[in-house]
Amino acid sequence: MDYAEAAALAEATGFTHTGPLDPKTLVLKQEVRQMCQANTCGQYGKRWSCPPGCGTLEELAAQIGACTSGILVQTVGQLEDSMDWEGMMEAEARHKKHFLQMYESLRTRGVPVLAIGAGCCTQCKTCSYPDAPCRFPEKMVRSMEAFGMVVSEACKANHLPYYYGPDTIAYTSCFLFE
Repeated sequence: MDYAEAAALAEATGFTHTGPLDPKTLVLKQEVRQMCQANTCGQYGKRWSCPPGCGTLEELAAQIGACTSGILVQTVGQLEDSMDWEGMMEAEARHKKHFLQMYESLRTRGVPVLAIGAGCCTQCKTCSYPDAPCRFPEKMVRSMEAFGMVVSEACKANHLPYYYGPDTIAYTSCFLFE
């Protein structure tokens, strides 16, 4: 899928910003995975989409290496102030909704895609990790951080802003194409 077609789909889905993504610019860092291991979000070792269940950096790098193009997608939310937790959660919910809609649209069209989201997978209320295989591996979404990416660096390397000014929040995800 070319960028123009992906960008049109992203805009129709409701994302506020997009940018072309060159998979070769993505750097996977062990330090990011170590931050995951600190478990500040409470999901480390509890989901197939999060470390260590999501795979090693080498395995994830191989998946990215099979891709030749991509798109960064963002949902930028306006906040009342820097402590507007409700506004942050609303923007995150919109972003995840748009992300899953676009992912489903791409899958329905038969587009080979590696979808990398923001935050942990929320397909199931309770993940089967580690006791049983993922119930919906074709729908599982791993985060950019689970891949070891620093999101702001991925944006900068691909000429898409990450910061949109005071009292805003940007949620960023990407779709990579073979």
